[in-house]
Amino acid sequence: MRRARRQRPGLPPPPSLPPLPPWRILVDSALPWVQPRLRTMRLQLLSDLHLETEDFEPEPLAGAEALVLAGDIDATWAAYSRFAGWPVPVFVVPGNHEFDGRDLLRALPAFRALCQRLGFTLLCRETAAFTASDGRRIRLIGTPRWSDFDLFGAAQRERAMRSARYFLRLMGATRGGQPLDAAAIREEGLACRAWLEAELARSAVVSSAADSCAHAARRWDATVVVTHFGPSLASADPRYGAQPGTASFCNADDDLLPRADLWLHGHLHCRHDYLVPRVGQRPTRVVCQARGMLDKGEPVGFDPQRLIEV
Repeated sequence: MRRARRQRPGLPPPPSLPPLPPWRILVDSALPWVQPRLRTMRLQLLSDLHLETEDFEPEPLAGAEALVLAGDIDATWAAYSRFAGWPVPVFVVPGNHEFDGRDLLRALPAFRALCQRLGFTLLCRETAAFTASDGRRIRLIGTPRWSDFDLFGAAQRERAMRSARYFLRLMGATRGGQPLDAAAIREEGLACRAWLEAELARSAVVSSAADSCAHAARRWDATVVVTHFGPSLASADPRYGAQPGTASFCNADDDLLPRADLWLHGHLHCRHDYLVPRVGQRPTRVVCQARGMLDKGEPVGFDPQRLIEV
């Protein structure tokens, strides 16, 4: 989503908003968890290319087994054709700008038809299974996860919803013929959250009365969540930090993070790569690989040829 250059006039600073979560750990720390593993699946992640205005030519990444497009690729949808015939499977989660100037309810079926025609797998409150070259079954769970504006808690919700008005005017979208306002976005966000929580609660183990736990089959070996909006305040853009508008970019899904092995997102025009500790398991890795706008200097540090391992 495009970010305003300055805070709205007349908006006082937010009172005592919380700092970044203390568990945020960068993956370039010297941690044993991030040592290379023998069994890995490699993904290419792209988001926020904004090819409706930006000049960027995506290229396949050698060694990647799948491409994940995490939203805001092209508000006109035209540039999605550049990914047709990609040498590996393409998984798509729509961003907010895929609905610019459109009706949310009517645009989604049309966007789904486009993805089917181009050979992509759309993940919009949907799950897909993928078998990696190492034989592992990877579960991909995808949803835009629209803002519910509760990033700073219920007490700050109205303030966060007011700050979203600027971004919603930029979108110029509708839902069911009515303007897509913050209340409608919150409804969509809560529906995404409920679906995502239920999906992550599903067990990977398939067992019957005749099976012992040790011999029960598994539906999948690793879980990858893909959202457009960020899952935590830890994914906030450091240029803006913890202000009411940040709730239009991130959600407070910190309690869901430990249920995934890898969480990919976009929306923030910056890069993130951090770990969330899990008891008795490898940490959850959270990665944002957004490009952003050239005129704002946002692609500095963006590496489209970066492999992300599961």
